[in-house]
Amino acid sequence: MEQKVALVTGSSRGIGKRIALRLAEQGYDLVINYARSKQAALDTAAEIEALGRKAFVVKANVGKPEKIKEMFEKIDEEYGRLDILVNNAASGVLRPLMELEESHWDWTMDINSKALLFCAQEAAKRMEKTGGGRIVSLSSLGSIRYLKNYTTVGVSKAAVEALTRYLAVELAEMGIAVNAVSGGAVDTDALTHFPNREELLEDAAKRTPAGRIVEAEDLADTVMFLLSDQAKMIRGQTIIVDGGISLLT
Repeated sequence: MEQKVALVTGSSRGIGKRIALRLAEQGYDLVINYARSKQAALDTAAEIEALGRKAFVVKANVGKPEKIKEMFEKIDEEYGRLDILVNNAASGVLRPLMELEESHWDWTMDINSKALLFCAQEAAKRMEKTGGGRIVSLSSLGSIRYLKNYTTVGVSKAAVEALTRYLAVELAEMGIAVNAVSGGAVDTDALTHFPNREELLEDAAKRTPAGRIVEAEDLADTVMFLLSDQAKMIRGQTIIVDGGISLLT
């Protein structure tokens, strides 16, 4: 059997890095994608190679379709196949709704939503050739409920979840299963950009029925399940991993 390959976008750090390492532990060769953090991407690649797997580092702003095409052409040259896409790269402008500008909206929607569509198109072309694959995206609770200063990100993640359903139906005939994982507040590098970070984490910890906030490992566990054969009949779903906090009013 040919060596299987996984692409995790935005995998130089945080949740993406954790998922990439878990995939390497499962025997996959990796494509590590980054936009700005080159050294962090190289460090992640080194950790993967220490596990005995190959890691190919590719710089690409996935908010730009032409950069996505270039990235997949490089994957073709390096590996010649793709079996898994984890759509993890995310960004966003965190401001009150009345302070948002068109550039803030476009930036966030491009990286968080447009990227899924065009990465999925390119991934599906490769997956179809080898009999199928898996696509999993990362979302957040802001897609279904109000979070302060989260308008652009919340709306973009709602688009990710809707697109997940459409992709799941239209790519099913290619043998591709598509799902998403939505997390509660996770204390990662991304959260340092929130002006109300400490307040958000403290509130989440107090109110989560499970007794603690969600950790990157919790999301990675669920992503790995959805990427496994055990989840082959789960299609177009967004699995919420939040310790039960979304159950409270």
